[in-house]
Amino acid sequence: MTTPLSRTMSSHSKHDDHHSDSTADTPTEEPQENITQHISNLARQLSRVSTTAGNELHAFSPQPGTKLDPNSPTFDPRAWVKAFVRLVESDAGAAPPRSLGVAFKNLNVYGWGTGAEHQKTIVDYPIDVVKYLVGLVGGGKKRRVDILRNFEGIVDEGELLLVLGPPGSGCSTLLKTIAGETAGLEVGPDSYMNFRGIDEKSIRRSFRGDVLYNAEIDCHLAHLTVGETLSFASSAHSPRHVPGGVTRSQADTMMRDVMMAIFGISHTVDTRVGSDFVRGVSGGERKRVSIAEAALTGAKLQCWDNTTRGLDSGNAINFCRTLRLQADLVGVAAAVAIYQAPQSAYDLFDRVTVLYEGHQIFFGRINEAKQYFENLGFECPDRQTTPDFLTSMTSPQERRVRSGFESSAPRTPQEFAERWQSSPQRKALLQEIAAYEANHPPAQRLEEYKSSRRAEQFKNQRSKSPYTISYLAQVKLTLWRGWRRLLADPGFTIASLIFNLIMALVLGTMFFNLKDDSSSFYYRGGLIFFALLFNAFASQLEVLTVYAERPVVEKHNRYAFYHQSAQAIASYIIDLPYKTINMIIFNLLIYFMAHLRRDAGHFFFFCLTSYLTTLVMSCIYRTLACVTRTTHQAMIPVSIISLGLMIYTGFTMPTDYMLGWSRWMNYINPLAYAFEALMASEFHNRKFACAGMVPQGPGYDGLPANSRICSVVGAEPGSSMVDGDRYINMSFKYYNSNKWRNIGILLGFLFGFLILYIIAAEHAKPPRNKGEVLVFRKGRMPSNFEKDHGDVETQATDRPVVAEKVNNNPSSGLTAGASVFHWEDLCYDIQIKGKDRRLLDHVDGWVKPGKSTALMGVSGAGKTTLLDVLATRVTMGVVSGNTHIDGLATDSSFQHRVGYVQQQDLHLTTMTVREALEFSALLRQSAEIPRSEKLAYVEHVIDMLDMQEFSDAVIGTPGEGLNVEQRKRLTIGVELAARPQLLVFLDEPTSGLDSQTSWAICDLIEKLTASGQAVLCTIHQPSAMLFQRFDRLLLLAPGGKTVYFGDLGEQSQTLLKYFERNGAPPCPQDANPAEYMLEIIKPSNDEEAEKIDWHQIWRDSPEFQEVKQELSRLNSLPATRGAAANALENGDASQHKEFVASFSTQFREVLIRTWKHFWRSPTYIWSKIALIVLSSLYIGFTFEAKNTIQGLQNQLYAIFMYMVLFQSLSDQIMPMFLPQRDLYEVRERPSKIYRWNSKSLSSSSLQSAL
Repeated sequence: MTTPLSRTMSSHSKHDDHHSDSTADTPTEEPQENITQHISNLARQLSRVSTTAGNELHAFSPQPGTKLDPNSPTFDPRAWVKAFVRLVESDAGAAPPRSLGVAFKNLNVYGWGTGAEHQKTIVDYPIDVVKYLVGLVGGGKKRRVDILRNFEGIVDEGELLLVLGPPGSGCSTLLKTIAGETAGLEVGPDSYMNFRGIDEKSIRRSFRGDVLYNAEIDCHLAHLTVGETLSFASSAHSPRHVPGGVTRSQADTMMRDVMMAIFGISHTVDTRVGSDFVRGVSGGERKRVSIAEAALTGAKLQCWDNTTRGLDSGNAINFCRTLRLQADLVGVAAAVAIYQAPQSAYDLFDRVTVLYEGHQIFFGRINEAKQYFENLGFECPDRQTTPDFLTSMTSPQERRVRSGFESSAPRTPQEFAERWQSSPQRKALLQEIAAYEANHPPAQRLEEYKSSRRAEQFKNQRSKSPYTISYLAQVKLTLWRGWRRLLADPGFTIASLIFNLIMALVLGTMFFNLKDDSSSFYYRGGLIFFALLFNAFASQLEVLTVYAERPVVEKHNRYAFYHQSAQAIASYIIDLPYKTINMIIFNLLIYFMAHLRRDAGHFFFFCLTSYLTTLVMSCIYRTLACVTRTTHQAMIPVSIISLGLMIYTGFTMPTDYMLGWSRWMNYINPLAYAFEALMASEFHNRKFACAGMVPQGPGYDGLPANSRICSVVGAEPGSSMVDGDRYINMSFKYYNSNKWRNIGILLGFLFGFLILYIIAAEHAKPPRNKGEVLVFRKGRMPSNFEKDHGDVETQATDRPVVAEKVNNNPSSGLTAGASVFHWEDLCYDIQIKGKDRRLLDHVDGWVKPGKSTALMGVSGAGKTTLLDVLATRVTMGVVSGNTHIDGLATDSSFQHRVGYVQQQDLHLTTMTVREALEFSALLRQSAEIPRSEKLAYVEHVIDMLDMQEFSDAVIGTPGEGLNVEQRKRLTIGVELAARPQLLVFLDEPTSGLDSQTSWAICDLIEKLTASGQAVLCTIHQPSAMLFQRFDRLLLLAPGGKTVYFGDLGEQSQTLLKYFERNGAPPCPQDANPAEYMLEIIKPSNDEEAEKIDWHQIWRDSPEFQEVKQELSRLNSLPATRGAAANALENGDASQHKEFVASFSTQFREVLIRTWKHFWRSPTYIWSKIALIVLSSLYIGFTFEAKNTIQGLQNQLYAIFMYMVLFQSLSDQIMPMFLPQRDLYEVRERPSKIYRWNSKSLSSSSLQSAL
């Protein structure tokens, strides 16, 4: 079997074991009978070893509690991998070994721009259409934007490459290029890439799953559990042959459990993965789920893009150790971009490359990099790690020039690149690449690699396919996942069923108990028409479902888990039970409430026809979702097609009255065939009593029967009964003989559109990669961005950093705090699958003005949970304990009196940076502060956070808007703009940032504390220098248990002495105290954990007693010294309301922001305009209003169709409204920025105007 950890059996797999293999005794000459006896005894011994040690050392069925059991606390990953390698090597049916590496030279990557990027508004859309048309005929001007320039490098099998560089330097582009993720970018024609003798084209086409790119952003199906997510990944790459005599299911489960144990997430197996908007595992645990999922692909060449973002230093190092394990034992090659690499992680790599604004300024062995830059004239400060030193080369403010090298040391990216180009290290690299090419000439290993790959694939899988399991297995697997999703999140399905039940009752009541006479003809036709429409258009919202799951499907397709069409088929099938139940409930109610033909055969025919119509329309809507790029684009054809199908069904306009030029629309309309079949089923072979004869009344009583006729179409003179077949024939040209023919046509439509849907899903393309491009409002783009086209990859970063801004501007204007926020015995309990789970366990602490407190702990220890509880943001579970401000209980105003910088950077995408800050300032600062002063304060925040260059940039989305660093600055700025009175909570403010920016964020924190602010900040991977900048530490162990709360001391001596005094080993002189303490409280094995219970030691320590005494003192403070009393005495009563701003102010500001959002969403507005215009033309040309009875009826139906149009307009609102609602629910409502009714009123007002 080939597995994620061991799909490549190379010489690396024997490194750790070759000594034991070579120590066997050399046999000496013995008599033949002695040799025979010796062999017999040896056979018996080996037999006993096989039976006793087989299970203990069997990787797939180890004895419980052993070091090979992933569910055991003594689990040893290295021992498991070794056991598995031996198992695979001893199995004759296993796939032959294979491995990958890559060498590249003259690597140039670039894109094409059409000028500076500006934000599009409604008025720009027609102009852009014209420009696009001009560009198609060759009139558009495009300029090349270089991203990577002349890169060279090599990563052979079993080697790890560390990619260093600040955000925007090209790290992501380099990794994407190696992995083949170059959509929207172009690789230079002279660029050379060699994958150990396999050409790049073959890698992309046939071996895509062997080259992995793991993106920085986590993307999962939020409602699946961690166990389900990883089980799916394990099964998607399950090979044909499973060694060891276990089933494929057992092997897949073991691989899942092993990965969870390696990355420390075994305890989350039954917990939802979650997302920014769905509660689930913690951010660090979600990141580890992403890592484990990617690792389960078994890729031979792995590219990891800032994968340690959100991980604490311990888990970051563990991730690197796991890569080292794969490289040493299995031969995996990996390239990893890390923005804040700990020294111990750096030492695990073989090679390192440094990037500076799209230029390569070093590539070589890790032990050569530091000396190379020192030789250039730079020096490494004391206690600065090597990776931080290398990254500092890209920052003029951070790098230090040695004395005597002031004039010769390089300064610009070009100078660094030139020095590298002429260096002996580069010459040695080129020689190594040349040797690599000689050893691995192109196409030499292709057939051998194909043979290994083919042995791994299922028998009925194509040999050139990049997928491992068969197509049918892919469909089954995605079906299983879809079913688990449905069970985990049944809310939407249940709500839809309830809604359709209500609509069935309403419709059935409107047409209740129709009479069996001719007066019911029109109503029967109307009921059938409306019932058909409800069944057909019930699938419209599936467009949103397709778009919601598209990011995950695209990621899994890159991982070669499954065909996109396999997921499309499974998604379609998994909805069939809901569609069936919905069809039965809806049709059963309206059919019998309305007194349609009460016959079992006709009822089931009604259900069959309605069901087929639902399935056909579902395929149509899903196909439209697959061939469009955005939901707004999809809703235009969805609405137009729905309207056309409705008009040309044959009820509102019979076929005889359809205009000749549009008659073809009826022929291709599946609803038309369904309507004819249902009408024929209802009226065939039935006689209806006449409800009214003409003429009748005084003077006509004596007329003979032949002189009178029933007043409905199809009546015969003199007959008091009306034949149903004659009625539908003369009114609609319908015939009962077409009934089953139409069912066959519907089946043809179903299979035809299903095939079209599958093809569209398979060939759906992901969004094109645009690099990292800033988008500005027109007329607001800085000159330097005009020159560089706003492309971050080529944008200069030589600008003053936050530290200089802070130091140069001592009068910050920040609100100085005067109160102490403290909490005692804080506990938080929730229920998971019916079981109580304690996330916080009697946590004590305080945050005083002018002091910064670092909140640390391993991932999942409860850091973010504690912040949420302290900020009163939890909406579920039970919170116990006390939170006070100077001894007074917190009130409803607490949430808007504090700043909370969330880990997720959530903002309205169409707003600019300045507008986001102004919105926060105007609604959250005291009502007593003049508007002009609030806006002036916003400018100060922009200056302090060094956001002038992109203050008028649009927030946008990652890749087309602010980058990770800029978003984090904005998130902090939004909270600072509110001028929090009490304190500032910061949840992972340095996550995803490079060391330079992290240092700048700490400069800002120091500035906040210097101005009197109290700061409580969670932080994951601080360097020793960064860690020392905090005043106090609150350290949590798993389970939310306090391990330490107190001062750090000079050089963290107070903290270190506490641990050493209580039994911890001394901290090495050159070690990072932050990493040291995390390693101490999270031992590598259970035996160490049993030795020291750090939580209990804390509870028994004198430091804990001092904390309790201080809390008692704070609780006993007189109320007159509290912040609330002081504020009331000063007359600022607005600060004690739930919301600071008045309702009128809230409504005005939210209305202005919503209006800007609409104005800057041209796709949404023009889709509405297009829908209205096209629909109006459609209706106007179709319904010809002649001076006849039919003409009058056409006018009525035209008005009716126009009213139906408003449903489509309402459907377009949903994808526009949902992101705004999510932003309100996650960030704006907990911060008490504005009331929900001001949001609803402003949105409804603008939607009404539109």
